[in-house]
Amino acid sequence: MKEPVMPGAVPNPLRNILDRRLPRIAGPSVLVLFGVTGDLARKKLLPAIYDLANRGLLPPGFGLVGFARRDWEDQDFAAEAHEAVRQHARTPFREDVWRQLSEGVRFVPGELHDDDAFDRLAETVRELDARRGTGGNYAFYLSLPPKLFPTVVKQLKRSGLAESSDGSWRRVVIEKPFGHDLESARELNAVVDDVFPPQSVFRIDHYLGKETVQNIMALRFANTLFEPIWNRSYVDHVQITMAEDIGVGGRAGYYDGIGAARDVIQNHLLQLLALVAMEEPVSFSADALRAEKEKVLSAVTLPEDLAQGTARGQYAEGWQGGAPVVGYLQEDGIPPDSTTETYAAMKLGVNTRRWAGVPFYLRTGKRLGRRVTEVALVFQRAPHQVFSHTDIEEMGQNSLVLRIQPDEGVTLRFGSKVPGASMEVRDVSMDFTYGQSFTEASPEAYERLILDVLIGDPPLFPRQEEVELSWKILDPIEEFWTKNGRPEQYESGAWGPASAHELLARDGRQWRRP
Repeated sequence: MKEPVMPGAVPNPLRNILDRRLPRIAGPSVLVLFGVTGDLARKKLLPAIYDLANRGLLPPGFGLVGFARRDWEDQDFAAEAHEAVRQHARTPFREDVWRQLSEGVRFVPGELHDDDAFDRLAETVRELDARRGTGGNYAFYLSLPPKLFPTVVKQLKRSGLAESSDGSWRRVVIEKPFGHDLESARELNAVVDDVFPPQSVFRIDHYLGKETVQNIMALRFANTLFEPIWNRSYVDHVQITMAEDIGVGGRAGYYDGIGAARDVIQNHLLQLLALVAMEEPVSFSADALRAEKEKVLSAVTLPEDLAQGTARGQYAEGWQGGAPVVGYLQEDGIPPDSTTETYAAMKLGVNTRRWAGVPFYLRTGKRLGRRVTEVALVFQRAPHQVFSHTDIEEMGQNSLVLRIQPDEGVTLRFGSKVPGASMEVRDVSMDFTYGQSFTEASPEAYERLILDVLIGDPPLFPRQEEVELSWKILDPIEEFWTKNGRPEQYESGAWGPASAHELLARDGRQWRRP
């Protein structure tokens, strides 16, 4: 409620500024974390929870419950979490913050199919309600392989944990991948939908929690500079890249059979495409934002010839960071006859008035030249050049590059005269970087997303319709690849297979070298 203003009083603009800077703080709640012994929990989730507490964004009435197949007591889990936080937290470690947080830490040992374990879980969260004042508000984070989601969801229903009462809430958080194709995504949704209403289901795509991804909307809609040229009249094509310089490492069991397209393109890159190509929403409410993204995804078109318009590869042995590395088929846990791709690229269209005729090139891969994620809008060349060919031979096409990670920021590339007596034009760059422009470090994506779950703010979480539209785009490509032989080999440390470079060369274009 706004404070009443006395007649004749002058509004204080500083008060409004301060109000906008007030942080959003979660209310009393319990976060139940399944899969607490996994890498995601240890390296991302537990540190993010501590960082939220360290920033004062978690209430005193907060509880954290771990569930796993370990013979641990509460103090054992607290010790493991303490070590994970010290190693991986973004903010400085403060013992007093950890001490207060650890007072609400509990652990429940058990198997996912064990009714008694879930009954003990129900008793544990009720005990936290009584001791910590958590108000019966529970969020269940499923940091587990998707095949285990139905088991957990059904146990939550059987044990009564999914049922809310007296104004309290229940929410479930599901990690990607959301199925492995359209059919399995629908089956998974049916299981979850049977227990939790749609507004209580939070599908996490951690890329949407990154500051630089959210900055796409700020760049487009808070400025008048870019939006007038953000269309087919000025943009030649768009490149969206997520490159990794590492191999599968310890993820072989998860990765093989899924591959680069399902792991990255179906979620991260198609979400980036939707944010780049969508129209301005009427507001940034969850429904308005999702509606515009869904319009884009429903307008995506595939190349007529999938052999010419897509590419896939598998990394072979080579050199990375000055050291020799093995190929994908030599990695521990990978079958020697695996046809899983570690590189995927495709050319997509967006059949809307704004983007008709503009190709969107998406690529992702492991063991590439360097780690980088970026969106590049490459602009058309000037329709008429008064400069001679020799004047501009070192000038490329103008581009606007949104650097998602690392070196987060924006680069505008354009031509400028080289100092001297002759008229020579060469590419130069104007850079905005988060590190130089802001004193506060960007929070990790999981900090933002976990806080949004506890608050109940859903704009950054894709709903089922977006998931299904994404699978409708990818499924025909996956089916084509399955029927057409093995992925092409490419040398580790290179920028993908030859077929990926030919994909753009056929259109008279080339991939950017980040």
